[in-house]
Amino acid sequence: MKHLVKNIPNTFTLLNLFLGCIAVFMAFSGAYTHAAWLIIIAAIFDFLDGTAARMLKAYSELGKQLDSLADLVSFGLAPAAIMYSLLSSASEYDTPKEFIVQLAALPAFLVVICSALRLAKFNFDPSQSESFRGLPTPANALFIISLPFIRMQTASGESITALMGSWLGNYYVLLGITVLLSLLLVSGIPLMGFKIKSLAWSQNQYKVIFLSLSAMLILLLGVGAAPFVLLLYFVLSAVDYHRPKA
Repeated sequence: MKHLVKNIPNTFTLLNLFLGCIAVFMAFSGAYTHAAWLIIIAAIFDFLDGTAARMLKAYSELGKQLDSLADLVSFGLAPAAIMYSLLSSASEYDTPKEFIVQLAALPAFLVVICSALRLAKFNFDPSQSESFRGLPTPANALFIISLPFIRMQTASGESITALMGSWLGNYYVLLGITVLLSLLLVSGIPLMGFKIKSLAWSQNQYKVIFLSLSAMLILLLGVGAAPFVLLLYFVLSAVDYHRPKA
């Protein structure tokens, strides 16, 4: 019985991996939004595996390595596949039908390459136990999966989201986003973590501010809030990092 309980976190991790595999297939098939929803559910399982490990005190080196492998698929390869499909559809370059790979969309795989580097560094860097260096792969994935939804808003009027959606039909805008996100993944920029070690306001004030403002932005802009939430994350992380430490 004890052995089964200890494997509950790993079960959540494998469910994360399973959904990531299906999301990859969906993304390459052009079903962007289906892939996006699968990645969101995978992120929930990713949260549950860590929570279960803490509650059950079921930490293990196997679980740690398994988590990284699952994350590489669900939050590295699957978002890269979505970006590949978006770049392919936005590309002005014709590719012969018998040629399987759309060459103009290959930069999308920078996302999975940089995600692999990001996860590998995270595994042996003890300084990232409570905060991060570089954009976390789940955050990067959640930003990328917002892009198909924003792109669908082009016909919804003159809103900010509709304007952004029209930009996402441009190959070079998508290419720029791909390169920027890839660089952020492997950067050394210090960013907030969200583990709660204490209930003290001084330890959590910027986390609470971020979550509150993010919720407001999502209520106002829907999926169009994603770029602003990401920017807010970087700004508040910088403020938190440079605040005087007690």
